[in-house]
Amino acid sequence: MTRLWTGKGDDGTSGLYYGGREPKSSARFEAIGAVDEAQAAIGVARAEVSGSAELDAILVGVERDLWVLMAELATDDANRSKLAEGATLVTGDMVAAVEAHIEAIAARFELPAEFVVPGQDRASALLDVARTVVRRAERSAVTVAADGSSVTPYLNRLSSLLWTLARWVEGEPLTSRHH
Repeated sequence: MTRLWTGKGDDGTSGLYYGGREPKSSARFEAIGAVDEAQAAIGVARAEVSGSAELDAILVGVERDLWVLMAELATDDANRSKLAEGATLVTGDMVAAVEAHIEAIAARFELPAEFVVPGQDRASALLDVARTVVRRAERSAVTVAADGSSVTPYLNRLSSLLWTLARWVEGEPLTSRHH
């Protein structure tokens, strides 16, 4: 049986992508942990909205994008040139894809004219929780993302997408969203 641990982190450090180690308490690992938590929160919301193939596909797509984002954050600046666009490096096209989802979903309903009180239903509430976790991840990532990186724009748009999806879910029963 394969062991699921190495013990290398018992000294309070963790490995970086392409080598090197940093304290687990570093700003880099705080940001990676926040993105990891955001991915899990999106997964919880996704489990609740399992009746919509379209919504599931959008959420799975952003969950996969967050793996790319975490790989970029886990790479020391000296190894940044080794990252592959769309696989380990967040791209402008990835940000544009999230923007396109926002526009496509927002075009289907009238946006609220006032502040939204979360909790109209469980699905939208979970999407709002995921949105707030993404916002925290964005605040953490700002301190460690490389200059010119698309990490923080991606997280910024992702929080807007989750807000938009939550409002859409509030307006339509899940059974009517099987495009």
